[in-house]
Amino acid sequence: MTAGPGATAPPKDYRLLVPRDWFRIDLTQDRWRAQLKTFVDRQAEGKNVPAEVKQEAWAALRNTSEAGVRGGALELFLRPELDEDSVLPVSLVVSLIPRIGSLTPEELLFTFEAQGRWDGEDAEASTVQLPAGEAAQIITPTTLDLYVAMPGEAGYFVLAFSVPLTGMSGPMHRLCTSIAESLRWVM
Repeated sequence: MTAGPGATAPPKDYRLLVPRDWFRIDLTQDRWRAQLKTFVDRQAEGKNVPAEVKQEAWAALRNTSEAGVRGGALELFLRPELDEDSVLPVSLVVSLIPRIGSLTPEELLFTFEAQGRWDGEDAEASTVQLPAGEAAQIITPTTLDLYVAMPGEAGYFVLAFSVPLTGMSGPMHRLCTSIAESLRWVM
């Protein structure tokens, strides 16, 4: 059974629709480093990608993943966004932040602003209503972060999109928004 806003018990799980061509890495398993290497190798296969570019891409993804794991990341999804000298992917990091008091998404944004979370960045912060519930949304030129309030005040479910080459506009913004709108709770 899936539920939307108004559910009072914490969810048992979640469902999220991500396009099939996105490479999924389960960050709760110990094999995620090897999966990252597989992704980078597949993207460079048959292309004239220098070894140092592959190494830089792998290191950047590894660092992002390690930071995510420390911060409660559950999954990482990667979609290749290649140009001639890069294997930079579009990414989605799915995380869980356990209960932060009883902060509403609006109060969460206020807290982030007070902490200077996006100082110096061209960021737009607002609250949005998703089918899964109310969310704090922060958009920069290359990122979209959504902090979705979980039912039962269990915490926040975070969807952090990064689109390094084309930026967070046009079709990629619509795709990321569609993925976020597909989030449903399993009760």
